[in-house]
Amino acid sequence: METESEHHGMFVDPDFPADESSLFCDYTTPLSKLLGDVTWLRPQEICKQPQLFPDDPVEAHPKQGILGDCWLLCACSMLLKNQHLLNKVFPPEQPLWGDRVYHGEFRVQFWQNGRWIEVRVDDQLPCINDNLCFSRCQSPRAFWVALLEKAYAKLHGSYERLWAGQVCEAVVDLSGTIAVRWSLKGAESQKQQPNESQTQHTPHGMRLSELSLQLKERCAISCCVHSAPTGIPELGQFHAMSVMEWTNVTTTTGEQVELVRIQNPWGRRSWTGVWRESGSGWASLELSSSQALLGRTAEGEFWMDETEFQQEFDEVTVGYPLSDTGHLQSIYTGSYLSHSHQIGGRWVKGHSAGGCRNNNTFSINPKFWLKVCERGEVLLSLLQHGHPEPPAEGSTQQHSHLQAIALHVWKVEKKHFNLMRTLNKPPLVSHTHAYNREVVVHTHLNPGFYLLVPSTFLQGAEGRFLLRVHSSCSTSLSVMKSPPPLQHCSEGEWESVSSHGCWSVGSTAGGSRNFTTHGLNPRIPFTVTYDPGGSNVKVTLCQNRPENSLHAIGFHIYKVPDGDSLLSPGAMSPVVSCVPHAHSQEVSVFCHLQPGKYVIIPSTYQPELSAHFTLTFTCRINRKAVQSQERLGHAVQEVSCISVMRR
Repeated sequence: METESEHHGMFVDPDFPADESSLFCDYTTPLSKLLGDVTWLRPQEICKQPQLFPDDPVEAHPKQGILGDCWLLCACSMLLKNQHLLNKVFPPEQPLWGDRVYHGEFRVQFWQNGRWIEVRVDDQLPCINDNLCFSRCQSPRAFWVALLEKAYAKLHGSYERLWAGQVCEAVVDLSGTIAVRWSLKGAESQKQQPNESQTQHTPHGMRLSELSLQLKERCAISCCVHSAPTGIPELGQFHAMSVMEWTNVTTTTGEQVELVRIQNPWGRRSWTGVWRESGSGWASLELSSSQALLGRTAEGEFWMDETEFQQEFDEVTVGYPLSDTGHLQSIYTGSYLSHSHQIGGRWVKGHSAGGCRNNNTFSINPKFWLKVCERGEVLLSLLQHGHPEPPAEGSTQQHSHLQAIALHVWKVEKKHFNLMRTLNKPPLVSHTHAYNREVVVHTHLNPGFYLLVPSTFLQGAEGRFLLRVHSSCSTSLSVMKSPPPLQHCSEGEWESVSSHGCWSVGSTAGGSRNFTTHGLNPRIPFTVTYDPGGSNVKVTLCQNRPENSLHAIGFHIYKVPDGDSLLSPGAMSPVVSCVPHAHSQEVSVFCHLQPGKYVIIPSTYQPELSAHFTLTFTCRINRKAVQSQERLGHAVQEVSCISVMRR
């Protein structure tokens, strides 16, 4: 192993040392077979005249070693199609081998949870028999892939943590874009187009054929198999490849055929279909056309037609194209989503981790306002924080540490907004709960206000998340301020309603019950519908005046007798009182009231004092869980909605 004393002035990374602690995390993957066999060498010890990038761009493409990180290499191929992104991940003008100021340190940037972060590594790379044992470039003298892989391994904690993963996660980490996964199986039975009045699911693979060739060339697209395909038997299970090119060709009989050029990170041409190098498909084209297409295939690349593509692969990952200014381009319309916002949040047990809509605590989940100024295309994503955990050997379960997350969207009239009634209605659009790092909702929205609620499937599940909005129209995103948690209240569902009023001199400023004019004060009716025992109502009165000119304020709560629509405060005693005494900005009472109709009379202590006020009453309600019977990855089937207290 390299040491600072052996190479004076060379950078040695103390946080990711050249030893087994950087290779392994729990020795549960096939990588553990390398224990004791790995040495660490710098590029100039591996070859003569090492380069970061080769002179021939074709030889810059990644080639997989004995580490199962084909998912990362597919994202690396994406960088080679976008010089702006490549410069973002690998900042240019870094000291290289042969430079006077070279000292063995490299900087790589990754997009993490809404921002770019820098990872510094030394260039000591894991080798077996003096050759790189993990990923490399097609050119044996180029090292950008090996260095990026090392920096990504450091970000995750070890090389072993890169064994098995999702292409979409690596695409996001290397670009900051949004990536979606489309199934290529069962597409015909799931052809239903998105409907803004229904729950929207993840788009399916049949839409791949709907993308224009121009968009396909701009997108980062990869394909993967979940089991050994018939045409590529050597692949076994769970392998990802990069889509390098799409093109339309015309056969000698006039038939239009769409061909796809695929790159296998293993660096082998493993396809045995009709468009293999010596396949029968080429005979259907003009010789010049066949020669031109075959001449474009590099090491590890092969052609297949779209029908074969749909049959042989199980899933594709599509990364939204990014402009140099960072704007996403819609894969549905081709429009640039030039307006974007992002806000972080978290689910906290006992406070904001309400679980899915099957739970009566769903309403405590974090909530956000989305204001849409004009009709437009909107892309919403919910990204939970975290890094992949290595699966057990032979396991098909990925990222067991991730929560099943979902994003629900409701259209609301903000001026007349009632949270509980809104949440008891089916959402306008949503992505059902799934064990994905990121879930994405694509839709078109009319002008107005929308309530966004991110949630985990399990109640009490904690975690951090990032909510992102990209749109073709002007939008704004903000946190919905929730009332502070009630003190000394029992568990259950609570609903708050606020009323605004004023005491006006000469009309509604009647003062306290010590004065005969008390009945002139404003009256605010409310109804209690549920009595589970114990305190079930909290009333808060807040005066809207500067702190140096506050009045003494208070309120009285009167029970309205059955059949009595007119209340005479002077002839009745209040059931609850908060007597005006202190010059406070806010006074409140937490109490028990039986079901029935009530009137609150707020007042100042002295009559003929003017002020505006806000009266908020919070009541315990009998809201059961929405009978949605939500299951992971399935559409929400609304059975019924439970009515809640009306104003």
